[in-house]
Amino acid sequence: MTATELAKAAQDAFAFVSAQPGVTEVEVFAASNATLLTRLNYTSHIPSNGVEEPKSVASRGLGLQVVFAGPGGGASIGFGSEAADLTVRGAERALAKARQAAVVDPEFVSLARPTSRQARTLTNYHDQRLMALDDASLVESGWRVVGGGLRTFLASSRLAELAGSDEGLRALGLILGGDVTVLQERVALISTAMPRVQTDESTLITAFVTAMVEARQAKGSGWSTGTRLDEFTDEAGVEAAQNAVASMGGARVPSGEYTIVFGRQPVTDLINNLVVPACMASSFYSSSTPFLGRLGRAIASPRLNVYDDGAHPGFMGSKGITCEGLPTGRTDLIRDGVLVGCLSNWYETQRLLRDPELLTKLGAQGPVAEGALSPRNGFRFGDGGGRQFDNQPSVAASNVVVEGADPVSHEELVRHVRDGLYIGRIWYTYPINGLRAGDFTCTVVGDSYIIRDGRLAEPLRPNVIRINDNIANILTNVVGVTKDVKGTIVWAADEVVYAPEIAVSRVRVDAIAGFMEELP
Repeated sequence: MTATELAKAAQDAFAFVSAQPGVTEVEVFAASNATLLTRLNYTSHIPSNGVEEPKSVASRGLGLQVVFAGPGGGASIGFGSEAADLTVRGAERALAKARQAAVVDPEFVSLARPTSRQARTLTNYHDQRLMALDDASLVESGWRVVGGGLRTFLASSRLAELAGSDEGLRALGLILGGDVTVLQERVALISTAMPRVQTDESTLITAFVTAMVEARQAKGSGWSTGTRLDEFTDEAGVEAAQNAVASMGGARVPSGEYTIVFGRQPVTDLINNLVVPACMASSFYSSSTPFLGRLGRAIASPRLNVYDDGAHPGFMGSKGITCEGLPTGRTDLIRDGVLVGCLSNWYETQRLLRDPELLTKLGAQGPVAEGALSPRNGFRFGDGGGRQFDNQPSVAASNVVVEGADPVSHEELVRHVRDGLYIGRIWYTYPINGLRAGDFTCTVVGDSYIIRDGRLAEPLRPNVIRINDNIANILTNVVGVTKDVKGTIVWAADEVVYAPEIAVSRVRVDAIAGFMEELP
């Protein structure tokens, strides 16, 4: 559906629902999303297609949040949705579901209302070529990535020396696997407090690749993110193949404390699984954050700045409006190591500001608390991406930017560390003992090296160490940050992290038992 068609459907649904008895407020959200994907699957030693057939998932429908008048002046709120049918008949069925599901929520104040703090800044920012992408162009994008990886393998002198011939090269077990994904979003929103229909259209394209030299138990990864088709390159395939070749001949390290340079993917994984959840208003309300009551206090090294900016032009997670109809924008979370803000939506902001324990939970009240809880992050994200009509707004990040004071180059950072580890890829990062404790664990799975005498020495073998530490220790022990950031997404993440490389001292590392390697 076009944006104009969505807007008309939302307007008609709003007019119908608003006129029904007992309805005091209504918010209509209409969405039409498509996810296009082509799988990458090249193996040199087993017959393969290289690029698999394109696939797609599409969804469209209406979502209604409705406030109903109750006896004695009370009110209840309900949510209902209807897939595919965006006519008034579909709105009627969605309203019936909302009425049946309505409950009295003592913490509910109102549906989202416009604020005077910020106006919308992003309009007409999507790429029309990505929005109209056909199957042939999608498959071509997949081959571009695979071609970059294969050319990199063929150009490798290390592989040529091992192989001795083209037949020997194939026998090394060269593998490229991953996907190219395109997300197309169109939404329209109208509500009692914002009775003029707003529309928003956004696009993005990503590539993720894992490369392997199977005969040498070597693995590398690469990725790219963007919002325009004409900027899409073979970067992900090239990077993955380079990292796979470089990781051949990996070594082990013993358990202990190390100074670690976290690459962009590990930085993103830590932000996604620990820092972002800890900086959500809902976590402060439920007292489940390790930063409880610490607004305005230091929680990290003064070298570190972290903010979310959903309106940054050209960034992959940017949107014109939130899924509550409010403008997106910048929310500072950590500035010079101090906690200065939270990610929030309208509902979470209103109930936390009215919480009698606000000072204890947040660490501030009054205008300071209001300034820290701007509702710029109310989204209806669903698994696999896209703003989903059948989801209610919740808190989610958009573009998380990590910066450092006095940033340096990659080479300077490694020289500064002198002896330690470079960790390029981690997996299964999650809090243990609950988010509030701040403890976490993760496994190092690739793209990693031992740092010796200020340079990257031999590669670190995948899956031989785990990191077991506390996010407070990681944040406070930052000793350096690089200049360059790269848009990075990790598995099941809603947000994009524009991540640098970050050096951290005194990180706890535990060796994983390797008894299988001793078997004949």
